[in-house]
Amino acid sequence: MAVERTLSIIKPDAVKKNAIGQICARFEAAGLKIVAMRMTWLSRAEAEGFYAVHRERPFFRDLVDFMISGPVVVQAIEGENAIAKNRELMGATDPKKAAKGTIRADFADSIDANAVHGSDGADTARTEIAYFFPASQVYSR
Repeated sequence: MAVERTLSIIKPDAVKKNAIGQICARFEAAGLKIVAMRMTWLSRAEAEGFYAVHRERPFFRDLVDFMISGPVVVQAIEGENAIAKNRELMGATDPKKAAKGTIRADFADSIDANAVHGSDGADTARTEIAYFFPASQVYSR
């Protein structure tokens, strides 16, 4: 198994519910380490830049509006198979289809307000982590 890094975003709906600690505890309980973390309120330009890959999709504007509706917590997470492990912890994008005990099943309200974001692959993770954290701000073990 490979040690990987992935990006996690605790989205405005979960921050508003005061679920930050509970979500971080799940990462740590699964053997993942938080190697960078900060709370921020994304500007429209930051959210549009981050989600640029979805710019032509019909949900893009609603996604950006949601992501700038309140503060988020961005984190770089590290561990054995961190990308797959994080995606398993998150559960399906639609919380109605997410397995019981996953973050989205427990904290998400809808497919749009789905509590968390996680990188979908190694290349994406590197790009997403770099979007929010210069290398000097990521703890190196």
